[in-house]
Amino acid sequence: MIRDNFSNMQSVRKNVVTVENGGVVAAQHKLGAQVGADILAAGGDAIDAAIATSFAMGVVEPWMSGPAGGGAMMIYRADEDRTYSITFGMRSPAGLDIADYPLSGEGVAGDLFPWARVVGDRNQIGATAIAVPGTVAGMELAFDRFGTMPWRDLVSPAAKLASGGLSVDWYAALIIASSTRELAKNPTAAETFLEDGQWPTIAGWTALSDKRINLDQMAATLQRIADKGAREFYEGDLAAEIVADVRAAGGCLSLDDMKSYQAVLSDPLTASYRGGTVYTPPAMTAGENLAECLEILSHQNFEGTSPGADAYGAYVDALKTTYKRRLRDMGDVDDSRAPACTTHFSVTDRHGNMVAVTQTLLSIFGSKVVLPGSGLLMNNGILWFDPEPGRPNSLAPDKRCLMNVCPAIGQQKDRRFAIGASGGRKILPAILQLTSCLLDFDMTLEDAFHQARVDFSGGDTVIIDQSLSPDIIAALGEGHRCVTTRRTAFPYAFACPAGVLRQGNINQGMTEIMSPWGDAVAENRDGS
Repeated sequence: MIRDNFSNMQSVRKNVVTVENGGVVAAQHKLGAQVGADILAAGGDAIDAAIATSFAMGVVEPWMSGPAGGGAMMIYRADEDRTYSITFGMRSPAGLDIADYPLSGEGVAGDLFPWARVVGDRNQIGATAIAVPGTVAGMELAFDRFGTMPWRDLVSPAAKLASGGLSVDWYAALIIASSTRELAKNPTAAETFLEDGQWPTIAGWTALSDKRINLDQMAATLQRIADKGAREFYEGDLAAEIVADVRAAGGCLSLDDMKSYQAVLSDPLTASYRGGTVYTPPAMTAGENLAECLEILSHQNFEGTSPGADAYGAYVDALKTTYKRRLRDMGDVDDSRAPACTTHFSVTDRHGNMVAVTQTLLSIFGSKVVLPGSGLLMNNGILWFDPEPGRPNSLAPDKRCLMNVCPAIGQQKDRRFAIGASGGRKILPAILQLTSCLLDFDMTLEDAFHQARVDFSGGDTVIIDQSLSPDIIAALGEGHRCVTTRRTAFPYAFACPAGVLRQGNINQGMTEIMSPWGDAVAENRDGS
């Protein structure tokens, strides 16, 4: 057990949000969820709400995701009874020169990946770490294919949120403080997020405090995207400004990189499990690893109404099998201990449509670069690549990034759910266990999200929630190297999921119980 200072008497719970004949948005920030719920109330469907929530989450959690990031989404269309996948991961610029990322010979780099260290951390921090962003293109593709409301109406709420500034409470202050040293290296990031450009921004000590970070530049950029459309981000004056600012800071992003970027709409991977079906995104995500784990679990039967030692043992064994292949063949070998910069939200509407979206900047605060012209916080997608040559995920120009994201949609009998999580390599273990809770044990959404989890993310240690029974902990310890830990709000020992579930005409939403900002919000059509 890892020693800690926290109370043993305290318990944390969240209530599931339930609505009849209405939609629900579950997100890592309640204001982002509220934006999506307002779109549902205005007559939009799940896709409209997801697009609005995507842009809003980039404002209320700017260090987690935003227009300059990437990700993936799963979509269920009730009228077609069909599931789709849209992937919008980042790409390395076509003009990238691997000679610009020489190895330092100083051992292993920090942050998310234990790659050999690059001189000056050029693949991790600063403009040289910036990859071609995909989030706006992903939302554009979803809008073009399925949207029902005007694009401007979906993006403008995020611009309005940004114009009000970013509220600094204890959690925001803690997140900013964790990256102060790196943020101070970029003048615009330092000016935006730090005190006097060098000190952590501190929340007020009284209930009357209302400290805010100015996001006016971001607000103006979002309004331009709202008014002129997604192509403004990739082909218009805004694209030219983004490219000019990145190149002025030392990056190699080009206007051709932006113009040529395309999100991809495809059929999902499907996994039959316990008489139901789980749909996941295809290549360059963790979707195929989830499908592999479910195939392994399908050969076992679990008893009881909640996971026992046999189920937890099976989860770990399946994860060990799939991570061995993932790390060897797919080239993804990130360090599960580092802070991942990702957000997830799930949406269901009154018609039964569902969307699960995971989007990211990669590291927390991405490249730690805020562009002076647009106010956008940029990704550090280059860090996704191994800087050493001759490996499955080696750095190269014009190459897709391999992501840990794993949004999923599942169906069994008369229940359908959309789930996903943030948390880097912790995402897959969380989605596997939530899926099992819902399909193996017929748990409610609320009980599934409160159920204690374990994490195995490809290292040599199983992380166990210390609230599990001593019998389960002892059983896991017989075959694995284990460490117990507390489920807390910071740092996250486990992933941070959000999900929705529909049964009949009843929709529900739930978020990670330890997330201080996460909430599910139901649409409200009476205007109260």
